[in-house]
Amino acid sequence: MKKKQRNEDGWSFMETLIVIAITMVLTATVGFMAVGSLERARTAAARTQVDSFCVALEAYYIDCGRYPTIEQGLAALRKKPDIEPVSDNWNGPYLYKDAPKDPWGNEYEYLAPGPAESPYGVRSFGADGKEGGDGNDADITSWEN
Repeated sequence: MKKKQRNEDGWSFMETLIVIAITMVLTATVGFMAVGSLERARTAAARTQVDSFCVALEAYYIDCGRYPTIEQGLAALRKKPDIEPVSDNWNGPYLYKDAPKDPWGNEYEYLAPGPAESPYGVRSFGADGKEGGDGNDADITSWEN
């Protein structure tokens, strides 16, 4: 009688470990690359939000003849202010939603008047939430590029 050979389909334990190791290396590489892209996306989103606040502030100015006070803040772009001075010409809302937090979860700063002889200023303090900084921690403002 002939002995049957066993045909072993499947992977050995060592082959499985090698595949797992390769998968982990590729995942880690892509993950580190994605973190850099995520930070660039956050910075771009903050710049876009600051720019949209500027457009809304200009529309507010056209209707009301002035910019919101610091006390009224960016909320005046969404809901008619009840803090003086109140304008009868308010024709908002000038934003579709309440002013969001910046991409790092911090409130935007609204200044009136703004720096550099501008009538207003809007600023995100960047990733660190503090004034100044470099790279991801740099401030994103309406008065500087």
